[in-house]
Amino acid sequence: MNRATPDAGHVLEMRGICKSFPGVKALDGVHLKVRPGTVHVLVGENGAGKSTLMKVLSGEHAIDEGEIWFRGERLDGGGTRDALARGIAMIHQELSPVPEMTIAENIFLGREPTLRHGPLAALRSFVDFAEMARQTQALFDRLGLRYAPTQRMGELSIAGMQLVEIGKAISRGASLVIMDEPTSAISDTEVEMLFRQIDDLKSRGVAIIYISHKMDEIFRIADDITVIRDGQYVASGAATDYDEPRLIAQMVGRSIERIFPKETVPIGATVLELRGLTRRGVFEDISFQVAAGEIVGLAGLIGAGRTEVVRALFGLDPLDAGQILLDGRPVTIRRPADAIGRGIAMVSEDRKGEGLVLCRSVGENIALANLTRFVRGPVGLLDRADEQREAERMRKLLRIKTASLDTGAGTLSGGNQQKIVLAKWLLGDLKVLILDEPTRGIDVGSKSEIHRLMTDFARQGLAIIMISSELPEVLGMSDRVIVMQEGHVTGQLSRADATQESIMALATGARQ
Repeated sequence: MNRATPDAGHVLEMRGICKSFPGVKALDGVHLKVRPGTVHVLVGENGAGKSTLMKVLSGEHAIDEGEIWFRGERLDGGGTRDALARGIAMIHQELSPVPEMTIAENIFLGREPTLRHGPLAALRSFVDFAEMARQTQALFDRLGLRYAPTQRMGELSIAGMQLVEIGKAISRGASLVIMDEPTSAISDTEVEMLFRQIDDLKSRGVAIIYISHKMDEIFRIADDITVIRDGQYVASGAATDYDEPRLIAQMVGRSIERIFPKETVPIGATVLELRGLTRRGVFEDISFQVAAGEIVGLAGLIGAGRTEVVRALFGLDPLDAGQILLDGRPVTIRRPADAIGRGIAMVSEDRKGEGLVLCRSVGENIALANLTRFVRGPVGLLDRADEQREAERMRKLLRIKTASLDTGAGTLSGGNQQKIVLAKWLLGDLKVLILDEPTRGIDVGSKSEIHRLMTDFARQGLAIIMISSELPEVLGMSDRVIVMQEGHVTGQLSRADATQESIMALATGARQ
């Protein structure tokens, strides 16, 4: 590790990288070497240090020890501006667009073209909006994106924002692009578009560091793979040297025999029934039942209306028609409080934005949805001791990895944050549990734990609705699959009859 120059043939070499935060050693001697014109996939469980390593590379964090060599020059911690100037661009998993600005303004933020002609050109401080729009349109034409440069960023879906961020990185002419979970919120069609752009970047010698938890994606796109675990380097090699069991074993330090630990449990009486639920222009005539102990998978392409249906069921969005029955009796649900009061809970796909208060502690988040059970006396004081006892019970039950209940929820890994959201609802008296993309952005080890918990919940008699865009998860965990297309239910499949082909046929409207 005392070489003065990097290995020939690598655009990037990171040697012995160490980084500590108060009370945590996030990186401990990590190595990474990336070849130009290749996709180097960086893998590890949530909390392994992948994003921290990339933030070190992109200049967001200063390293404590180690060396970084990029294109033959040593990086000396010049910050994000210096990294960008050298040709290192990072697309974060957590997007941070300026929603009130246009797409073009977001792409060129901080490097806006200025007027060169006309009476105001001499001031050199007036933005040339026409030129900005022209360059943005040229970029979109090249990438095949169908957005208007003048469209407001806040009007885009999460998928749209992700694609614009990718375009922004490409527009900077970067020679190394870091992509942190870039496909976590985009459709299959958009994934194909992204992969085409990656192939184009590779053909021009651009290196890509790609972080993903999706096994099929990793083996499809990777040229090389590096594994880190608990902040330490584990191994590197060509993607062709790996298979899924070996990669999982290196990531988690053990083999995972059953990622989908589905068990057959007794199916009880019908708990929830939807009859003709309709929200005009969004979904129409949605009808299905869920029984006690049953996991019903809700499948379909992005935009099929799956999330919209469960949002209406939970009282987040209004219904125009239809009936909801709980234990055979009609109920009215106009707001989430109505649903919660009847024993219906929903774990949103956006756990950070809608499921957690990131600035509050683990214990506070667990107790958040059930504060009334801890109120004592006529003046309504909270019994903090009881609150802590119940939160600690849930922490142990769900195996939430945290130093203490006082730890900030925002500091935990994605898998442990998802367990906090589950714990919050399980403190209540539940009948129906809605899980919207329960393992999105979660590593394979944590996925297995979430799936185990789902099986435990079903065994306890909960009626579970699971939305997932990952067909192996739908097939692995569902007792029955409801398929949607363009706001309509197109079919129901038993566990025995459900296959990837049969689900996709119903999701796309293809003839079987």
